[in-house]
Amino acid sequence: MHLNELAKLLRTAGDESRLKILCVLFGKRKICVSEIAVSLKMSVAIVSHHLQVMSREGLVVSVREGKRICYALPDKPFVRDLKRFVCKYR
Repeated sequence: MHLNELAKLLRTAGDESRLKILCVLFGKRKICVSEIAVSLKMSVAIVSHHLQVMSREGLVVSVREGKRICYALPDKPFVRDLKRFVCKYR
């Protein structure tokens, strides 16, 4: 991975709300937007927006379940490293 790609991923993940969302995802295999919103006491629209941004950068992957959209973490080295780092300081 080139430094410019790493910098972009870190900027995307570095937002406080996105870190909170990632912490919820780190504890689940897959979770739907509404469940994340309830767990963080945030609106579904805000959570959905942050998840879409992270999805574009490959930090999360979306999975459609009927009318619901759920998210999971991809099996990527950066995501595994981020999980270890974030969970260490959480």
